[in-house]
Amino acid sequence: MKKVSFIVLFFLSVNVSMAQSALDSLFILPDTVTAFSLENMYASMLEFHPIVKQTRLLGDMAQQEVRLARGAFDPKLETRLNVKEFDDKDYYNEWIAAFTVPLWFPIDPKIGIERNKGAFVDPENSLPDADNNRQLFTGVSLPLGRGLFTDDRRAAVQQAKLFTEMAEAEQIKLINKILLEAAKDYWQWYYAFFNYRLMSQNSAIAEEIFRRVKLNSTFGEASAMDTVQAKITMQQRLVERQEAYLEFINSGIIVSNYLWDKEGRPLQLSGNVAPVLVQNDGELLSIQTLEDLTIQARQNHPELTKLTVKLGQLEVDRRLATEYLKPRLDLSYNFLNQPITPAGEFQSFTFLNDYKFGLDFAMPILIRKERAKLAQTKIKIRGTEYERSQTEREIVNQINITYNQLVNTNNILEQQNAVALNYERLLTGELLNLENGESDLFKINVQQEKLIESQSKLLKLKADYEKMKATLYWAAGVRNLNLSLN
Repeated sequence: MKKVSFIVLFFLSVNVSMAQSALDSLFILPDTVTAFSLENMYASMLEFHPIVKQTRLLGDMAQQEVRLARGAFDPKLETRLNVKEFDDKDYYNEWIAAFTVPLWFPIDPKIGIERNKGAFVDPENSLPDADNNRQLFTGVSLPLGRGLFTDDRRAAVQQAKLFTEMAEAEQIKLINKILLEAAKDYWQWYYAFFNYRLMSQNSAIAEEIFRRVKLNSTFGEASAMDTVQAKITMQQRLVERQEAYLEFINSGIIVSNYLWDKEGRPLQLSGNVAPVLVQNDGELLSIQTLEDLTIQARQNHPELTKLTVKLGQLEVDRRLATEYLKPRLDLSYNFLNQPITPAGEFQSFTFLNDYKFGLDFAMPILIRKERAKLAQTKIKIRGTEYERSQTEREIVNQINITYNQLVNTNNILEQQNAVALNYERLLTGELLNLENGESDLFKINVQQEKLIESQSKLLKLKADYEKMKATLYWAAGVRNLNLSLN
């Protein structure tokens, strides 16, 4: 009887020692299982995820905005023909064709040919018969007042270029957001996977203990109450394993939401892949890291970048509104049949002969519309500056809050690790008491239950710590949640 009892105690000691080292051995994956790291998931998402692909359309749209604005500077070929014939009379036959090249500096060169003939052509538009009623002209137009330094078309191009920067910031923001969500779901999967392994291991131990106790009961070395107690413990472990299994399966399905192949087909996590923790924090918890993240956030955070670009766009509006305070004074000058005649002969040209000159002047008396537009733009600039200051403060505070949570969780993690080790020592002590006849299976089960709870909580804290790491980099606006500041 004593021999059989010693065998039972020896078996319990071996299995409890296995339970003591379970958390360390838990992370050793079998050869049939492939590690699937968070970086692997990031790489797949950045290449194949539909939302990431959708964000790239923002850049394409921004490029088309620039192209659209530059369309105002496209060279233009135009022609116009007016003919009237009535009662066998050629009233007029007027035709003009011109080619204009808009330039960034508002001197728009223009070259063209005009032909007017007929019995009732306006004397102002009549042309010499010697040239077959044709006339060549070439010249420029120049605004000396409003529009000299900026105008609507130049402002539109500048706005479109700034829009590309805003689109890039928005793209980074959206990508970082979905990567943060993926990181949180990944670490939830990590906890569920290893918690299921922990519960499976402990349920296997409970089943074996029940089998041994039941066997000892048949030899009279264990009471019926011990058998019932062992069976209750086994059933409880099986229930916990089933609950952990459900969470593991569902968390894997959630992670599969982020996985796609290059053909755009959704992928499903297979049973032979497992999450892995690459612990390489370095100086993550140092004050210097906090300062570096804060500096980087102030310089490159997508939200601040968008507000900075918005200020740039408003500055373009302000310059344009200021330009509209000026009077309109547009000059135009065209050479007529110089330096080439309609017959194709070259000749010298002078500015005071054979030309057409135009002047267009306009000036509102009160310029209330223009002054109001400028005042509105300045108000918008002040409002955006206030918004940027508040946003920057909130971002910096969010970084500090997340950093404090990260440091605190790290301290709790160390304490919880010590708690789990102490529960292992208590369980070892109860085993010694059991061997000396000073304990029973009930007390052993209580201590083992506490050990399992502490180990499961330790796994949960590890997952929470990794989630906070991802949140910290997201709060700083680090592009694509890179796990370095480089």
